[in-house]
Amino acid sequence: MGMEVQAENEVIYWLIQFPFLGPVTIQAMKDHAGSFQGIYNIEGMEWAMRGLLKEEEGARFERAKKDFQKVQWEYHSLESRGIKFTTCLDEIYPKRLRPFANAPTALFVKGELPREDQPALAIIGSRNATQYGLEAARYFGKELAREGVQIISGLAAGVDGAGQSGALEGGGSTYGILGCGINICYPRENYGLFERVVKSGGMISEFCLGEPPRARNFPVRNRIISGLSDGVFVVEARKKSGSLITVGLALEQGKDVFALPGRITDPGSQGCNELIQTGASLVNGPGDILEFFGIKFEKKLSLHEKSEKGLAKKEKMLYSFIDLQPKHLEDIVNQSGLPLSECMMILLELELSGLIQRTGGNYYGRKLS
Repeated sequence: MGMEVQAENEVIYWLIQFPFLGPVTIQAMKDHAGSFQGIYNIEGMEWAMRGLLKEEEGARFERAKKDFQKVQWEYHSLESRGIKFTTCLDEIYPKRLRPFANAPTALFVKGELPREDQPALAIIGSRNATQYGLEAARYFGKELAREGVQIISGLAAGVDGAGQSGALEGGGSTYGILGCGINICYPRENYGLFERVVKSGGMISEFCLGEPPRARNFPVRNRIISGLSDGVFVVEARKKSGSLITVGLALEQGKDVFALPGRITDPGSQGCNELIQTGASLVNGPGDILEFFGIKFEKKLSLHEKSEKGLAKKEKMLYSFIDLQPKHLEDIVNQSGLPLSECMMILLELELSGLIQRTGGNYYGRKLS
């Protein structure tokens, strides 16, 4: 990085500390000043007179100049903390984001940025997903990652985390876009996933260090999820869902939208079904998305057909009573007619074989392959 670019990036780092300076305002200020250093050199009240800042914002802008050296020191300490800082002036800044007027001025990165020469897909959906939705997200994430598709998501509970876990399972790359500072893991229960994503892909945020996960941050970060992706895949979404905000942003950005159909009686699938009604591509399996990327895919969605053939008679019978929608142990016992102890033993064997999983409260559901 040249000295001139570095000096500009130092000012950018200082500018993004102001919560009232978004990417569009910063770009307008740069257009007036000719450079980012030029923004710094103009007095805050002059910016207020030009109508780009309010009067109190202009005063705050000017007062903050006395802390510039402190902010500059923090900027230079990022690398030692394992954090990369890339701005719109850097060559490595994502090309997928450059066309958009509201693209982030800068990004904080742990790990790497998505590769430009590989397809990228956002997998998004409900935080309160059904077991079917979680399994579907995990399965698609795994199969698509195996074929070289980078998985982008928000590391949120539910569908986001399941899709990214699947990508890791498939040995691929996945990238988490945060609605908080890069040094904060949210939600906390995803800390293990956070660490694994950093190693296999990267964690990305436009928010300054220490910024908490405020509700207002998430709709803003969604434009980066869709912006870094070549398409957006919605697994489960209610009629009024945050995922649909991302879909709206994706459509504005000219991205393709895919949706997994669900039962008409399931509230968690109403958003997806309506997306399909209004033009989103209906997805039956990973092959539909891979075909969009021009990648050949011969597998079909299957529920361990090969494994099932090798099951003993009672195991096979019990397995046939279990669906993707988890079923209670009592219902399985009643349907099978087997004694409770024998039923539980077989269920344990099926679970250890990776064919089913217990979802809590003695509920059992099938696992996708």
